[in-house]
Amino acid sequence: MTDMFDLNGKLAVVTGGSRGIGKMIAEEFVRRGVRTYITARKVEPCQQTAKELSEFGECVALPHDLSTLKGIGEFVSAFSEREKSLDILVNNAGTGWSAEFDDFPEGGWDKVMDINVKSLFFLTQQLAPLLRKNANAEKPAKVINIASVDGQRNTDWETYSYSASKASVIHLTRRLAKRLVGEHIYVNAIAPGSFASDLNTLARDNPDQTAKSIPSGRLGRPEDMSGAAVYMCSRAGDYLVGITLTVDGGIVYAT
Repeated sequence: MTDMFDLNGKLAVVTGGSRGIGKMIAEEFVRRGVRTYITARKVEPCQQTAKELSEFGECVALPHDLSTLKGIGEFVSAFSEREKSLDILVNNAGTGWSAEFDDFPEGGWDKVMDINVKSLFFLTQQLAPLLRKNANAEKPAKVINIASVDGQRNTDWETYSYSASKASVIHLTRRLAKRLVGEHIYVNAIAPGSFASDLNTLARDNPDQTAKSIPSGRLGRPEDMSGAAVYMCSRAGDYLVGITLTVDGGIVYAT
């Protein structure tokens, strides 16, 4: 069992890796000997995070806007110029929108669905040739899609496109898993609960209040998220296909 969680020598891409959940995962990968590429729309934060994480290992910043097919293509081209294969893809880049039902705008719907669902699909599609390169029955490639507990429960927040997008991610994960498992690419998802981040401002700005609604009595910590990702991407997770692992302190299933 000593090497069940070993990731040393693998190659990963983490989208939205400059902050929040993406950074939590990227940092643990780097510490475990994974050559990790992070991408984000904003150039300076992406480069700054890569510089910070490079103190622990290999981390490369490739900032691109993945909200459009053009941006996805540019990122894949830039990555392909540097690497000829890929072991791990973490589709974490995402956004949200909140507005009252009667005023919810089309722009808030399209922006969220495009980034959270459409871009996830097309980035996976375009990186599939690199994921196939070294994948085999003994060492499958791994794809992790970051969903949300809001795609599993009926929240009171008026974040209609966000909830719909994350429910879509969960089912899309199952569909991609069915299609790609035969090529030794295992697709799974993680549904985070309350982790302090720029996307979850309530947890970030009001941690004590937020913790009261969580059965375990606390917010998620970086090691909770990174530990789940390491499990999925290592030998320990080689029999996981199409699942969504809920990492939420009991919000969905213990309330």
